[in-house]
Amino acid sequence: MEKYARIDFRDQISKNKRKSFFLILSIFLVFILLGYALSMAFDPGYFFVIMAISIVFSISYTLISYYNSDKIAVLSAGAKKAERSQYKDYYNIVEGLTIASGLPMPQLYIMPSNQINAFASGRDPKHSVVCVTEGALAKLDRRELEGVLAHELGHVGNYDIRYMTLVAVMVGMIAIISELFLRSLWFKGGGSSDDNKAGWIFMLIGVVLAILAPIVVGLVQLSISRKHEYSADATAVKFTRYPQGLIGALKKIKQDYGLESREKKVSKAIAPLFFASPFKNLASTHPDINKRIAALERM
Repeated sequence: MEKYARIDFRDQISKNKRKSFFLILSIFLVFILLGYALSMAFDPGYFFVIMAISIVFSISYTLISYYNSDKIAVLSAGAKKAERSQYKDYYNIVEGLTIASGLPMPQLYIMPSNQINAFASGRDPKHSVVCVTEGALAKLDRRELEGVLAHELGHVGNYDIRYMTLVAVMVGMIAIISELFLRSLWFKGGGSSDDNKAGWIFMLIGVVLAILAPIVVGLVQLSISRKHEYSADATAVKFTRYPQGLIGALKKIKQDYGLESREKKVSKAIAPLFFASPFKNLASTHPDINKRIAALERM
């Protein structure tokens, strides 16, 4: 009798999508609650101006990042275009996976690093890039590399960049509104004798929410990132029908974590895009490797 019940990769994908939806909904509810409390603490018309400015600013910078996400990620990682003549196996594996998945061929890049890692970016499958490290090509066998690349194509096929962009917009709006509210307290007068206690209560609630809301939604954002990693693992199994390849890659990455030379300095902004956290102290953006292996072993 097996210690753990086996799971179907389709169930894993559906479950993680449902969890991501409810996590995004929770961020939206925090946004509404924060807006309501602050509008009660200030004049509603005054707060509407703050809300409008913060929404326009947050959406603007996020859309710019969204439509240029592939270029930004590649430049931040210091990656270069992979030439087919030099990386034939790399191209052949990805082409095989695109046939199996029905996805268009992404642009392929190489990142100079000895660690085993990879990432995908792009606003949709037609504008996607996949990048692997030199260490991944050197240390992984063909089936392990196929598992990692299938995971990255899973992110592309699941539109994870679009999900994370939506979350980034909402998190950005909450952070901006909270910051503006806290700074505005320096300019708010002490209030007249006609001020009622309810106004001061909402003011106190607003201060507490303005401090806690960015922290809470930041943690939720990390949780969504971890759920998408599980979904991409399950999608990789769907594409390859061979979970052992991905399991082998994760085990080699786990072994690599003990090497001081494995870490490459990259921007923390793109760390959530990677197959495994490129930083030893930033594991919160990714699920624990042992848990990912355990989930794959049950498929």
